[in-house]
Amino acid sequence: MAKPVVDPDLCTGCESCVDICPEVFEMGDDGLSWVKNPNACNNCDCQEAIDNCPVEAISWEA
Repeated sequence: MAKPVVDPDLCTGCESCVDICPEVFEMGDDGLSWVKNPNACNNCDCQEAIDNCPVEAISWEA
């Protein structure tokens, strides 16, 4: 099953993914998003979070 992954080199810390999928994404101490629970995509729409990332920092990892 594919899981979301955040590229920290691209993330700008806009928090849109956290707003859409707080069960999966969280803001780190560095101000960047990270995947806290990749298995929780069934609780929210990870694809919407990916599609709404303004810098395309989130993708699916096989």
